[in-house]
Amino acid sequence: MNQIYITHIAHQEGVLHHQISKTIQLLSEGATIPFISRYRKEITGGLDEVQVAKIKNMYDMFSALDERKQTILKSITEQDALTPELEKKIRECVDAHELEDLYLPYKPKRKTRASIAKEKGFEPLARYIYAQKTRNFHQEIQSLLPQNTTSVEDALKYARDIIAEWINEDSSVRACVRGIFQKHAVITTKLVKSKEAEAEKYTLFFDFSERLRKSPSHRILAIMRAHKEGIIRVSISVETDMVISALKKRVLRGYNDAAQQCLLALTDAYTRLIAPSIETEFYADAKKRADASAIQVFAQNLEQLLLLPPLGQKRILGIDPGFKSGCKLVCVDECGNLLHNETIYPHPPQNEKHKASKKLAQLVETYKIQAIAVGNGTASRETEMFIQNSTFPHKIQVFMVNEAGASVYSASKIAREEFPQYDVTVRGAVSIARRLMDPLAELVKIDPKSIGVGQYQHDVNQADLQKSLDNVVTSCVNKVGVELNTASKHLLAYVSGVGPALAEQIVLYRTKHGAFTSRNDLLQVPKLGVKTFEQCAGFLRIRDAEHVLDTTAVHPERYALVNTMAQDLKTDVACLLASPELRKKIVIEKYVSDDVGLPTLKDILAELEKPGRDPREKVSYFSFDTSLKTIADLKIGMVVPGIITNITNFGAFVDIGITQNGLVHISQITHEFISSPAEVLRINQDVRVKIIDVDIEKKRIQLSIKDVQ
Repeated sequence: MNQIYITHIAHQEGVLHHQISKTIQLLSEGATIPFISRYRKEITGGLDEVQVAKIKNMYDMFSALDERKQTILKSITEQDALTPELEKKIRECVDAHELEDLYLPYKPKRKTRASIAKEKGFEPLARYIYAQKTRNFHQEIQSLLPQNTTSVEDALKYARDIIAEWINEDSSVRACVRGIFQKHAVITTKLVKSKEAEAEKYTLFFDFSERLRKSPSHRILAIMRAHKEGIIRVSISVETDMVISALKKRVLRGYNDAAQQCLLALTDAYTRLIAPSIETEFYADAKKRADASAIQVFAQNLEQLLLLPPLGQKRILGIDPGFKSGCKLVCVDECGNLLHNETIYPHPPQNEKHKASKKLAQLVETYKIQAIAVGNGTASRETEMFIQNSTFPHKIQVFMVNEAGASVYSASKIAREEFPQYDVTVRGAVSIARRLMDPLAELVKIDPKSIGVGQYQHDVNQADLQKSLDNVVTSCVNKVGVELNTASKHLLAYVSGVGPALAEQIVLYRTKHGAFTSRNDLLQVPKLGVKTFEQCAGFLRIRDAEHVLDTTAVHPERYALVNTMAQDLKTDVACLLASPELRKKIVIEKYVSDDVGLPTLKDILAELEKPGRDPREKVSYFSFDTSLKTIADLKIGMVVPGIITNITNFGAFVDIGITQNGLVHISQITHEFISSPAEVLRINQDVRVKIIDVDIEKKRIQLSIKDVQ
């Protein structure tokens, strides 16, 4: 990769050149981000997953920039206009806008005012005026006027059109204007009068103005949504006089008549050509930055949701609650297999509470249910309270489960393949039950965009959003690790180096040959080669495997090293795993070699301490305030428990046990300054909140966390 790019990335990310080079080399060889950050720390100098991902993104960006450079160089060469100086500038450029500025004078154009003027023969006059060396202007230009020129004033206008285009195509001029916009650009919005009746939610932007660089991402996206809907007009601008004053120093070389013509051309160039172009550029860049911020929020929320604590392999009764349509019940075993399903009607209009309670108790006993999972949608609180008031043959905990996206899963191809004989209500209830057992394993079956834990997700660049969310899912799956013999093909597809096609091959092989007894058996799977095995093996676990290290995150390439450690202590690996005393005797410095350093050795030792340990927290029980049933029950000043359901740049949404979620604005989160709610809050966090405002008509609830601290 171009050393200029590597220097730029190193400066941006604050890492060394060789770390960038080595990481890019690993990526180009097909290594994945999870594999590089986990098993190649010596090569990268200990770069973590976030750093590797950023390097990959910038590497991809510069690769695309290089392709554009080749196209531009070819075009300029074909025009026989490529000079060594210009080629050097193009090859050393690291900014897409600056690259296009360099290409602008050579870019094929449609007919312009300047091209018409050149066709009429006014270019020599333009060059003479632009040089600004005239003494007796009106006499000297006479010889430069083309034949049949009827008016000197018309001739000067044509010349100014040519000069205006030259000024517009001057990369230093455009860079100067861009710099002024970066510091001083103001975004302004005005209501489209004919749209006033349908614009209630956009009242803030009827007559709005603020510095662009200070405008937060959620406001930019709201403005752009209103603009897209035709509600408002948007402009991004700076004071024209400020720009003209700055550009005079670059364009004007004196105070003669020619300079006055150049000043007129400069003003025209800025207002007609440069300003609209730079405004469009800044609008696109503002959208891009706002998208990136919103996508980051979505990604952070999704990661927290995917890494929610699993209850583990338990027998679970899942409930998709409802009123008129009833509550759909499913019983699943420890592996998530469906054992039974039916519907009860404990709520109005049927009100079959006694019958429903009896059926619930019967199912709990018959299927040895260990926990109940209730979806947090319609009728969830009423269903939870009904269950709490029911009697069971043994003590059983009830958990409220976030069912976001369950309906999407239940109607998906994946759900139809899993449960072809059942309808969407049964599939949805199964998804709820399995989410309590293992949120990650179930949520990977759903398009991340359908989970709904972001802001303005439909307004951002969908390709960028999908890429980011897929990376989050991949990261989470590999962070937790995957049980090879029980994982679905959808979960296996996210394992480092695997993908959907190989995941299907692994499941087919498992079905045909039975459970894997060793990681090495993976090499028998069709189309799974040595390189893929290297990438995926460390992230796959085999419970009760022939080799004890197959249950851990120790990579097979380091088994020999762990064997050596055991032999040096005159024991075997199994005893080493079982004995803290033996592990304390390991002097890891003794095992440092050319390809294994302290980072890897420390990781191995940590894994031997807690082999195959799930990094997720344990499930905790939560209970809402039972006195709250509807928004009408809320009183200003009340302090109630809640759960964070979504985090945005402007605040966090909290479920307090009624249909409507409340909003904690960023200013109400803490007494300390924070730039983002994500700095102190996380998805599914238990909080206590104070009711500070209730609008029953608009169904809006304002909450405060800082007032409870």
